[in-house]
Amino acid sequence: MAAQDEPLHPSVEDLLTAAVEAIGGAPRPGQVAMAQAVARALAGERHLAVQAGTGTGKSLAYLVPAMLHAQTTGTTVVVSTATVALQRQLVERDLPRLADALAPHMERRPTFAILKGRNNYVCLHKLAVDEQVPEALIEEEDLSWMGRHIKRVAEWAQETETGDRDDLTPGVPDAVWAHVSTSSRECLGAARCPHGAECFAQLAREEAQHVDVVVTNHALLAIDALSDVDVLPPHDAVIVDEAHELDGRVTSVATNGISKRSLTMAARRAEKLGAKKGALEDVIDDFTAVLDLEPPGRWERISEPARGAFAGLRDALWSARTAIADAPEGEADNDPETFAERTNLRNHLGDLHDAIVRILAVFDEDDPAQHADVVWLDRSDRFGDSVAVAPLSVAGILHETLFDDATVVLTSATLAVGGNFNAMAANWGLPAGSWDSLDAGTPFNPRKSGILYTAAHLPTPGREGIADATLDEMAELITAAGGRTLGLFSSRRAAEQAAEAMRERLPFDIYLQGEDTTGALVEKFAKHENSCLFGTLTLWQGVDVPGSACSLVLIDRIPFPRPDDPLPQARAKAADAAGRSGFMEVSATHAALLLAQGTGRLLRSVEDRGVIAVLDNRLTTKRYGAYLRKSLLDFWPTTDPEVVRAALRRLVAT
Repeated sequence: MAAQDEPLHPSVEDLLTAAVEAIGGAPRPGQVAMAQAVARALAGERHLAVQAGTGTGKSLAYLVPAMLHAQTTGTTVVVSTATVALQRQLVERDLPRLADALAPHMERRPTFAILKGRNNYVCLHKLAVDEQVPEALIEEEDLSWMGRHIKRVAEWAQETETGDRDDLTPGVPDAVWAHVSTSSRECLGAARCPHGAECFAQLAREEAQHVDVVVTNHALLAIDALSDVDVLPPHDAVIVDEAHELDGRVTSVATNGISKRSLTMAARRAEKLGAKKGALEDVIDDFTAVLDLEPPGRWERISEPARGAFAGLRDALWSARTAIADAPEGEADNDPETFAERTNLRNHLGDLHDAIVRILAVFDEDDPAQHADVVWLDRSDRFGDSVAVAPLSVAGILHETLFDDATVVLTSATLAVGGNFNAMAANWGLPAGSWDSLDAGTPFNPRKSGILYTAAHLPTPGREGIADATLDEMAELITAAGGRTLGLFSSRRAAEQAAEAMRERLPFDIYLQGEDTTGALVEKFAKHENSCLFGTLTLWQGVDVPGSACSLVLIDRIPFPRPDDPLPQARAKAADAAGRSGFMEVSATHAALLLAQGTGRLLRSVEDRGVIAVLDNRLTTKRYGAYLRKSLLDFWPTTDPEVVRAALRRLVAT
């Protein structure tokens, strides 16, 4: 119950104050402004985009108004994140502390739950099927590698309350988890499964139906938006944290692929369930033979042989689906595993069929370049050829399935590209006139705490690898910094080249992404103050190392998308055709977001000091450089290498 003298629903400012005091924090103007803006957006049913820099305390700034809105209206608020790390932070740290802090001030204690895809939970039915031989009859040394892992998972399943893979410590390899979990398409259903009453995935869904805040991820949010079935509980508001990732995650969910490997596996499974032997394989052979003659990359036209091969494959897939569709009477009860396989394969064959229908639809247009989908061929010596189809833009999808159905708050440390929110709003499909924006700022003083150094004297980066002059510059900067360097590279090849060169020249430990798990490498880097960590994309966005261990952030080049990447290439071409600048709309926006994320690795606490060194002269020599710099924090800029080296030496000395 609410405290005696307090209103039933206190103001968001009072609740935020109570929450900050309870966790021993200090008031932050940006946090207060954001909480007020989120509360207004939810009450007024207007979408909101908020940029909130590191140290703003944005989690509390949206969770407090979310809980207030949920209890005021009796509805659920969905909070979506891009990363597992943030999910865990919210559910294991922020929400429990916040619920305790707000309980005395609200009508009841706020409630919350986490909801993930079904395959994140252990499947009790699969574990039961594996127990075909009594455990006591198996000698420990006779258990296989996978068997030992499965045995440990089975023992854990008897103790865990969640069945969530993230709660299993230590974890198990992906191949093992696939053996003990199930997808939504494989699932027998709670009513039919002998373990339905205790199913972890089902219990998680039931728990999420009646709480104030449900935490999920962008992929599940996209599946809920795109699916005919409701995956998430009924809700009238969505808060998207790490919103700079939303476009990419929705694109991934909306992308379909066709490969010889997936087709062959489907054909073999179909034969075991009664499909005509060899019928699908013959068509697959014709299809792959045609692919050998087609060019890799984006397809804007398709040859008649390829069109015919796709059409033949489409019809063969549907025939195979029809052949296995009907289960023998009693199979569901007498042989639930076979029934589940039949259901799963029927759905899978339907998905493959629909992907080909979607591909062919692109080439039924007079001008495929104007179609809503993009088709391309990937060649891979390791995985074989595959054809993919993806949406040219997810703006329309999000407009119709997300923004029309709920009030949405989108937040991240990096949203204002080129100094405003317009580029991100266009990518998301935010309806014009339906949204507001706020830059909540940062408690840091970037101009006093950080230097943005552009090495204008270095040669422009090329495709031949890192130039000798750039490697020399790198070594001088790292020496001046006494190690303490996070190196962010545009490609794995560049990171490896730089690591090899620096290991030969410098006395510091150089950790290279891929030589251990990312988490282990970041931990080593944080603990060993004179070390360096080099890597690619995940390090641009996933490293949080406050203190002097990270005093220099090196960026080898402006992170434009690869020029041969079919999807950005198609999006840029479509923008050019519409009279806009494809380069600025696609390539520069992509680079600006990644630069903002990468440079954001430097200042992680108010005491941090350091240098960001961009070893790409185009940041100052090209006109678009100003646009990119406007997307970053207001660091003190310089192009003088001696000024930077002296600043780094002073940091080491202090």
